[in-house]
Amino acid sequence: MRILILGGGLMGPAAAYNAMIDPDVLGVTVCDLSGEQLDSCRERLSGKPGANKVSYRALDLNDRAAAVSVMSDHDAIVAALPRAASLLAVPEALEAGTPLVDLTRIPDDTLAQMKEESVDSEGFIVLGCGLEPGLTEIVARYLAETMDHADELHIKCGGIPKHPAPPLSYKIVFGGRHLPLRDTDSHVVSDGILTTVPRYSGVESVTFEGVGECQAWHEGFMPWLLELDALKDISQGTQKTVRWPGYAEKVTALKEMGMLSMEPIEVDGVTVIPKHVLDAVNYEYVKMQPEDRDITTFRVEVSGVRDGETVHTRADMVDHFDETLGFTSMARTTAFTAAIVARMIARGDLKHPGTPFITPEQVISGPLFDRLISDLGSSDISFQITGV
Repeated sequence: MRILILGGGLMGPAAAYNAMIDPDVLGVTVCDLSGEQLDSCRERLSGKPGANKVSYRALDLNDRAAAVSVMSDHDAIVAALPRAASLLAVPEALEAGTPLVDLTRIPDDTLAQMKEESVDSEGFIVLGCGLEPGLTEIVARYLAETMDHADELHIKCGGIPKHPAPPLSYKIVFGGRHLPLRDTDSHVVSDGILTTVPRYSGVESVTFEGVGECQAWHEGFMPWLLELDALKDISQGTQKTVRWPGYAEKVTALKEMGMLSMEPIEVDGVTVIPKHVLDAVNYEYVKMQPEDRDITTFRVEVSGVRDGETVHTRADMVDHFDETLGFTSMARTTAFTAAIVARMIARGDLKHPGTPFITPEQVISGPLFDRLISDLGSSDISFQITGV
């Protein structure tokens, strides 16, 4: 099988590595618009097992014909791209008929239009297939399906720096130059109804083994989880992001001051976007430096009824920066997941679902779930699951 990786930033090299060490993979192509990014990716993979399988190619996704041609030569694609670039790659992959696993989600209005235009495509797109969204939802389905009826689902997940430092005790672990902050409300399920609460509210203390005390706050329940048979009737559902203590309070203050707003304002005759100003001012503090190390924290809890008795299940995972290979924990847990699913498709284990767009929890269950967890375990990404 031949795997195409789009993007050579923080996630792309990890996805390429996970693919190139698979003996069933004959070739991996990494594409990026930036020659600098490609050189950096080549340097990171050089000397590692399977590096001889990898080729590098400059590609501008605005050149649709060139992109479709490259995609057509591969069995599956991993899009390790910013959302704006994914919006170019997705229709090109559908035209090429090559399945694509995307780390991001497409806005609902854009997705609806794409669905209308791609009904007959031989390819398909797996949306939001990384850590969160991705692994969190896949594990949530697995836990819920061990019960006769699931009543509550609570997800807590986040990437944090090993050594927190001011001003936010946070580092951008996914890539890009923008802080992952929004001023919109968050979805929760309350009394069986999907509703909203203020983002960064619902702060609670949460402790992870080997990490210590963190905090979790409302980031947004993924509404499509309610489309799963095993979760459609839950009465309570939350999805919270994990950070070091104090983060939510600081960000709430920024939100109340209007610093998360994307609405332009005029300052001394210059039009600026408050959120962009915040990103620019803080980037030097929050960008990952070569000496930085990160930790991924993950907890999914499902409560319900099994054989007439109330049960509580839980899956925990804590992952750390890989000192041997030099991959961040966020890249490992996100990009490895996408690369494994891409190979499931290329192998024929995950076939065309009959629709051009799916989310991973819709198709990764049963033997495919077991394979995913096993393959992640081979990279020392392990889950402690109780109550099943």
